[in-house]
This record gives sequence, C-alpha cells and structure tokens, in this order.
Amino acid sequence: MQNEALLATSRRAADWELARHPSESRAILRRLIYLALLLGAVGPRLAWSQTPSPLQEWQYSGGIVLQQLFESHIPQWRTVLGAAGDIEPVYQGARAYRFRGGPVINIRYKDLAFFSLGEGLGINFLRGRYYRVGVSLGFDLGRRVPDDDPNLHGLGDIAPAPYVKLFASYVLSKDFPMVIRIDARQIMGGASGALGDLEAYMPLPGSSESFFMFAGPSITWANHRYLQKEFGVNRTQSLASGDPIFNVHGGTNSVGFGFSATQFITRHWLVNVDAAISQLRGSAAASAITENRTQRALAVSMAYHW
Repeated sequence: MQNEALLATSRRAADWELARHPSESRAILRRLIYLALLLGAVGPRLAWSQTPSPLQEWQYSGGIVLQQLFESHIPQWRTVLGAAGDIEPVYQGARAYRFRGGPVINIRYKDLAFFSLGEGLGINFLRGRYYRVGVSLGFDLGRRVPDDDPNLHGLGDIAPAPYVKLFASYVLSKDFPMVIRIDARQIMGGASGALGDLEAYMPLPGSSESFFMFAGPSITWANHRYLQKEFGVNRTQSLASGDPIFNVHGGTNSVGFGFSATQFITRHWLVNVDAAISQLRGSAAASAITENRTQRALAVSMAYHW
C-alpha cells in the first residue's frame, strides 16, 4: 500500500509549490499515492484479532481504496512482511491489559484478492474508482477464563471461531478523500451472533513523502446473541461466578476513534503506529462483566514492503 493519496488531503497547502515545479509535483504525487496505499498493508497485523477490538476495522486496510482513485496502474502483487506488538484489554470491558507480539503479513493481488493477518482472506467482487465491495473470512480469538481470573471466573470460555465479513468502502471525492466504510460480520461458533461497524476516516494534513497519517471515528453494533455471549450472565453463570443474572439487548456496542501514523525509514522499511480509543455503550456498558467502559489500544510494527 502506498501513500501518495495522502498528499491529496493536504494539497491545498502544497498547491503553490507544486505549480512551481510541475514535473517534480507529478513525481511526488505518484510517490505519495504509493505510500498511502502501503499504510493499508501495515499497522496492527497481529495474528487474528479479538472481535471487536478498540482498533478499528479501517486501521487494517486504511488507504487501499484510495489506490484506484489516485493511481492509474495497480501493481499485480503487493507484499508486506514484518513484526509487530500491541497492547489491548484482556477482553472487552476489562480493566487489565496484555501485550502480544506477532508477524505482519499482508499480500494483495491487484485490486482483486488479499490475505492479511488483520483482514483475513478475501476478495473484492465489486471494484470502481471510488468504491470497493467484498467478502472475507477471518478468525475471532474468543475469550479464556484464565486470561483474567477471578474476573471471568464461572463465566466459561468463548471458543475461537471463524467469521464471514461483508464490507464496502466509498471515497467521497478526489479533492476531499474521506473514506466511508461499513462492514457486517457473522461469527460461526464461539461468540456466535453478528456485529458490524460504520466508520469514516481520511488522510491528515502535515504529511510528507516519508510520513503520513489517517484518523477517523467509528460506531459498532451487535445483535442480541453476540452480546449475550460476551456480556450476558445466565443463571448457571450467576451461580458459578457470583455475578447477578444479566440479559442484554441488541444495539450499539461501542463508539470509538482511531489514528494511524507511518514513517518510512528507507524506501522499503517503515515503522507504523496505530492507536484507538472506544467507549462501550448499551448492554455492554451496563454488564457486571464490564470493569472499564473506556477501552484503549496501541500497536507498533516494523515492516518491509515490495
């Protein structure tokens, strides 16, 4: 993913300079598109993520949809490999945090298919200059009682399970490249149930050829079945844990805000930082399982792309 698209957001500030050197400006624009797209291949790509994470869905592919808007030729293959570490809550609503390390793997074939540890294995079956629509297969890590005993004592594990995700992204315009993204996920086993996100993000001013940023808000909702598994307490669990019986209602699960920044050290090596904060809402916030309604996450990665 490559990020010349970022220059589009700060283009007003740079127009006067680009007009002075038209040939140089075209070269810089191509380079920035290249870099913006690269951002989508890096970031918190640690194994398979908990679902949902304080990190937003767009942070796993930020900038990708901008490629067909700012670059006429899409490379046949784009590959990013590296290592990353992140700090996230032990489970949704937890006060305790944990550190995890893992690989960065992101492989894309044209604008058609992709595999990454953040997004899973997927295909974009509808593609256009301003949009893409696709489906992917990912994996939810679930929740284990030993991860935070005694807070989860008596509640039982939530088994890891695959999920199917349908997603769509749309860029408002070339002059104002805000990306609107929506997705829906159905978990098959484990937490079961369905959840989805509505998000918006865009490149930020203050970027350069070797440094760029994205940021934006999100809202997540989930159905009753998913929330009951994650935040509900049935009679058996109540007797085992001492928590009161709690029946959930489907609806808004959380609202959040995410930020990504990437610094190129060389032409191929880069460092990426992703940060996010989310606030649990509705039944997720009211549950006795929830110790902290405010959830934060930080991920740092170093990767090599070609």
